[in-house]
Amino acid sequence: MTNYLVQANGIKKYFGKVHAVDGVDLNIKAGEIYGLVGSDGAGKTTTMRLLVGALLPDQGDVTICGYDLRKQTELARSTIGYLSQRFSMYEDLTVLENIRFFAEIRGLSSTEWLPRSMEILEFVGLDKFKDRRAGQLSGGMKQKLGLASALVTRPRLLLLDEPTTGVDPVTRQDFWQLVIKLVSTPHVDSPPVFGEHGRMSEEQGGVSVIISTPYMDEASRCHRVGFMREGKIIAEDTPSNLRARFNNRVLELRGSPINKLRHVAHQDEDVEDVAAFGDKLHVRVRAGKTDLIMKRLPEEIKSAGGTVTDLRVIPPALEDVFIALSESNHD
Repeated sequence: MTNYLVQANGIKKYFGKVHAVDGVDLNIKAGEIYGLVGSDGAGKTTTMRLLVGALLPDQGDVTICGYDLRKQTELARSTIGYLSQRFSMYEDLTVLENIRFFAEIRGLSSTEWLPRSMEILEFVGLDKFKDRRAGQLSGGMKQKLGLASALVTRPRLLLLDEPTTGVDPVTRQDFWQLVIKLVSTPHVDSPPVFGEHGRMSEEQGGVSVIISTPYMDEASRCHRVGFMREGKIIAEDTPSNLRARFNNRVLELRGSPINKLRHVAHQDEDVEDVAAFGDKLHVRVRAGKTDLIMKRLPEEIKSAGGTVTDLRVIPPALEDVFIALSESNHD
């Protein structure tokens, strides 16, 4: 028996010579928000498509809620809600008609989908717009309609492929509040249990969410994060544990002119990276060299004609961690 909703073992997908997904392992528990984080081309969307069964892996296997995705495809898919990157609703249909369409193709009767749809529309804040055509919705409302359609069949697993790309910060915040609320209200408090035929009870465990995102602030909201680069997961842990790997190794540098500060810091042999964050710089130093750099760098900048107004150790951001890990795995 297992309490994992998702198990992926060594999945690989090649497109010619391109290794889009190259040996990814995933173990996702009930009630967990898992973030696949990486830049464009890292393999996030291909991984999502492998998990939903839209693509077959060239190697490896996937189990969703106890179902082998390759051998029990439709049963596995029946437990999944999927929201793709692009808006895929029918713009000439109303909000409610779109949800009805997706409900009925999944086999729900009107006595099932109608009350469920109204419940979901209220949950996502679209109940007052049920008769509005999808093409007349704002970007944020379209996003919520996509989420509502993905939820209508009461999925155990929700796959969200970069759902907040291109929307404003307020809408992103609203969307995340919905995701957190969804995960925090499971069917029951007990962990999921898979029976002898593999299927998890509908009344057990919370919904799991796998969300792909290029945004580090969104990654910080996840229970666990997998950093992807070139088709591989290069690091996986909780956001706090990932940040802890670089404690006492990131300095915040302020002064002027900023370009001179960046150049001088880059030249120091014990500085690994310098990244701009608005009007300040994040300087990542070699392990054990922080005190030395704190003393040496201001003198180096002064000698070069620059001015330091502040230099201090700060907690590393996830972006600092991702950059560092990407560089170490690229060497």
